[in-house]
Amino acid sequence: MKLKTSIATVSIAGDLSDKLNAIAAAGFDGVEIFENDFLTYDASPSDVGKMVRDLGMEITLFQPFRDFEGMPEPFRSRNFERAERKFELMKEMGTDLMLICSNVSPASLGGIDRAADDLRELGERAAKHGLRVGFEALAWGRHVSDHRDAWEIVRRADHPNIGIILDSFHTLARKIDVNSIRAIPGDRIFIVQLADAPVIDMDLLYWSRHFRNMPGEGDLDVTGFMRAVAATGYDGTLSLEIFNDQFRGGSAKSISVDGHRSLLYLMDQVSRLEPGIAIQVQPMPDRVAVSGVEFIEFAATEAETAELSGMLQVLGFSCIGRHISKNVMRWRQGDINIVINTERKGFAHSSYVVHGVNVCDIGLKVADAGATVARARALGAEPFEQPVGPEELKIPAIRGAGGGVIHFIDEKSGLAAVWDQEFRYISAAKDAKEAGLVRIDHIAETMASDELLTWQLFYTSIFRTSKTPMVDVVDPAGLIRSQAIANADGSLRITLNGADNRRTLAGHFISEAFGAAVQHLAFETKDIFRTAERLKQNGFTPLVISPNYYDDLDARFGLEDAFLDQLKLYGILYDRDDNGGEYFQLYSPFYGEGFFFEIVDRRGGYNGYGAANAPFRIAAQKRHLRAQGVPKA
Repeated sequence: MKLKTSIATVSIAGDLSDKLNAIAAAGFDGVEIFENDFLTYDASPSDVGKMVRDLGMEITLFQPFRDFEGMPEPFRSRNFERAERKFELMKEMGTDLMLICSNVSPASLGGIDRAADDLRELGERAAKHGLRVGFEALAWGRHVSDHRDAWEIVRRADHPNIGIILDSFHTLARKIDVNSIRAIPGDRIFIVQLADAPVIDMDLLYWSRHFRNMPGEGDLDVTGFMRAVAATGYDGTLSLEIFNDQFRGGSAKSISVDGHRSLLYLMDQVSRLEPGIAIQVQPMPDRVAVSGVEFIEFAATEAETAELSGMLQVLGFSCIGRHISKNVMRWRQGDINIVINTERKGFAHSSYVVHGVNVCDIGLKVADAGATVARARALGAEPFEQPVGPEELKIPAIRGAGGGVIHFIDEKSGLAAVWDQEFRYISAAKDAKEAGLVRIDHIAETMASDELLTWQLFYTSIFRTSKTPMVDVVDPAGLIRSQAIANADGSLRITLNGADNRRTLAGHFISEAFGAAVQHLAFETKDIFRTAERLKQNGFTPLVISPNYYDDLDARFGLEDAFLDQLKLYGILYDRDDNGGEYFQLYSPFYGEGFFFEIVDRRGGYNGYGAANAPFRIAAQKRHLRAQGVPKA
């Protein structure tokens, strides 16, 4: 089964030319021409068709044709005249398929046989032009709102030029059993349109017109829908039809790349879940298991390294290695490796020039580094390479959020020997005092809110991870949208935080860092109070939390006095889930323009991130900034 990829022009921003160029560059085989995109563009149908073909694509569909079936006279006759005009346009444009969506007109009469008669006659007319017509059930259709009814109408029309068009949103939004699709012959399905969406309780039409997103970015079971389609033997085009206000105001290039990635990922999933159904997809390894974070690399200058190194020392890290040929130092505590790169050439230096001191590189521990990059590249990720010196390992890598880099370390390729091969051991300072930090709990990346879905899809399609429901974090200056990505055992956790305005702390950080970047690192300890005491002995000054927070905490959880006093003493925030799992958080002051460290202690299976504490943490951070004389964020 060889499936082609397509996307509707309504899905992205720009004029028709901009859209077509972005769609072609993303690797799509075809494009649906949305009628309004054509009508508002100053070119003839034949010119548009030539543009598409010159870009190496085909026009998979012309759409939509509305309010056709079941109309009384004189509307019925007028509809056939209107269809003839569109048939002529389609022939000139060079496409053979038109979409008719089920009638929403108050004048429509309904009736399956009446609709079938109208479609049969339209099929006769289409056949004379060598064209086909697909009928789609809109979820809010006046008489037809279910693909099962649409199929029955097509079946009764019984014309080779009339088929059904299936749309995942219309089926899934109405919670129709997708397995009913399996009874439709694959050759009677003329095209399959795909869209996901967050689950929201609202009017179906408004939900559809404003909140659709790419498969894998929402909450609908698009994979289950596609498995049912695949079972029919359908071997045509999979096309994205995405109505989304954010997408239509965003980057056409970025949205197109996301769309193509989502289709490849979806087809790959279905091929693995339905091994008995042969779906020809671009060969790629399966989603990659990650077993943890191997290293975090900072780009800095030598002058700024002193402050960063001092902070690491206070946190209990020791400098234990120097690179064999570069100005790169390795700091370690527990299983945490922090690298500080002060080279004046190469990628890290370029990252510093753009962003200032920042996390420029993340190293992930995977089972197979080569397979990881192969899958990432198949899904449209940008590979990364730079020259390596003598005795240095060539470690596979791709570009990540904000132009950063993600390197992959495995045992099978010998890449795990990087520390022994590329670094010379340095004896830790005698006065170094470890604080009990054992590993990186999570990495928090901050970005513009319109990038959230892009990076959520990036992480979940490449790695064996899943997403949690998106939550709103309250900053006094606005909302931050936050979504966590994690693997099954919690050894990889990434929180994606999207900001819309620069008055929020997250927005201020994006502005100062010139784009998406890691804003904070969370380290795990197994005993938060012991760690807090050691940090205090090292000279650590925690973020100062308002006493009002602890009064409210006591009211919420009824904590013992001694326990509450300990929390207050060390500035520790606390949360508890419904199953009794506990979470402790301790924050550092800011480093640079809004970067900070967090120390966490998870107990009893707590899997969240202390969202209830975020407003108190943000308020404390803003007070800290004002105390330093930084303009109010």
